[in-house]
Parts: sequence; structure tokens; C-alpha cells
Amino acid sequence: MTPQQYVQDKAARSGSSFYYAFLFLPDERRAAITAFYAFCREVDDVVDEVHDPSVAANKLAWWRHEVGEAYAGRPTHPVTQALMPLAPTFHIEAAHLLAVIEGCEMDLQQSRMLDFPALQRYCHLVAGIVGEVAANIFGRTLEDTLRYAHTLGRAMQLTNIIRDVGDDARRGRIYLPISEMQQFGVKAHEILKRESPWGYSERFTALMQFQAQRAHATYDEAMALLPPADRRAQRPGLMMAHIYRELLREIEAGGFQVLHQRISLTPLRKLWIAARTQVKGR
Repeated sequence: MTPQQYVQDKAARSGSSFYYAFLFLPDERRAAITAFYAFCREVDDVVDEVHDPSVAANKLAWWRHEVGEAYAGRPTHPVTQALMPLAPTFHIEAAHLLAVIEGCEMDLQQSRMLDFPALQRYCHLVAGIVGEVAANIFGRTLEDTLRYAHTLGRAMQLTNIIRDVGDDARRGRIYLPISEMQQFGVKAHEILKRESPWGYSERFTALMQFQAQRAHATYDEAMALLPPADRRAQRPGLMMAHIYRELLREIEAGGFQVLHQRISLTPLRKLWIAARTQVKGR
């Protein structure tokens, strides 16, 4: 299997909404975003799939070393071998990859977020930076487009957190800020139990409505930041935004039943949203 086949397989098997946006890109840009996405998945999988924290920390340290080696011209992993030939063209820097690793290291160091500023820092590393890299790959021409992309990345990460409350609780993690849980009277043990009657209380629903409103506001902020001159080039990001926001609306319409299940859109629905965005250009 070539490095290019490896990253393509990694992206396709993830089932992510990102994959559907990649389909509409020219070959070289699609190759770059697929390789970068595969890197993000590899690093994130360390935290999600390795149950021994010391082993996971060692694996992330290996990835830090691999990034250094890759930018010195000595990549050894199929992901970095696929990514490095394209990194200079699309301004993908070692600092971008190291930021993603740092965000995953936060997952190992803490299983709770004290307050929203702490959550913002996490979202900056694992999603805002990713958004900036994606914007470069898609073909941004203006500096303001990076602000849009960073904000959009944070909005999508906030959506992920809402969707994954139950999955994260199963791993012993809660990304909802502790200060906000206290504000709505929701206890950690109620979320970790992932069951009724504790889980789906009016207090929990009110907390989740608060999270959803913030996510929607962040999407609105991002859309307002996108310069018209870069809107056409950034259509893949807009596809992802529309898919994620539709998912958020689906979760809201279902009453935030996220503790016992992982709500998702069907592949056909994702593809339809992506195609509609491609045609409309917005």
C-alpha cells in the first residue's frame, strides 16, 4: 500500500463529514487535505483507542519526533510520507501539526474542562488550527479568511462535543465546562451514568440548549468573517459547516438525546448537502 492509498483509506474509513467535502476538490488539494486529515485522525486515535495513558503519552511523543523528522526530510510513517511533498505548496507548517498533538495531550492530562476559556484553548488546538490549515489548502488569498476558518473550526468542535457527550462519558471524559454544569445544576455523575432518569433531566436539556446556542453563534460569527473574495475557494469548508450545522439542528430537534447514542446524518444526506453547497456556492 502506498502512502497515498494509506491516507485515502484512513479518511474514507472514518466516515467523517470532512470526507464528503474532499470529493469536490481538485486532485492536488484533495491529496493535501486527505493527508492532513489522516494525520489528525492518527493522533486523535491514540487518545481514543489506547487505554493506558502512559502508552498513549509515549505514542504522542513518537508523533512529535516524527513531525521533527518529517520536516527534516526523513518521514517514516505513511501519513507524513504522503503529506510532506505537499506541505510547502499549501503552507502546512510543523507548528500546525504540533498544535494538534498538544491538543490531544490535553486529553491525556485532564478529563474535565474547568471553564469555557479552558475549552476554548482546547478547541483552538484541535479545531481552530485545523481550520486554518484547511483554508490554506482550499486556496485562501486573504488573511481575514484565516479568522473565518479558525472560528468555523471552533464551531464544528463545539458541535462535536454536543454530539459526543455520551461517547466521551463512556471514556470517563466530560468536555462540558464544569462552571456551566454547576450553573445549570448538572452533576458529573449524572452524565457519566448515561441513563435516565438522571441523564435526560430538564437541567441537562437546559445545559445542552445553552451549548447549542453558543455553537450557532460561533457559526454565525464565522460566516460573517468570510471575505466574499475567498468564498468560492472556501466552498469545501462551507460544505462541512452546513453538514455540521444540520447535525446540530438534528440533535436539537431530538431533544439532545446524546447520552445513550451517537446521532449522525446518513452518508446520502451529507453528500446531498455538500452537492447543494457546491452548486449554490454558499
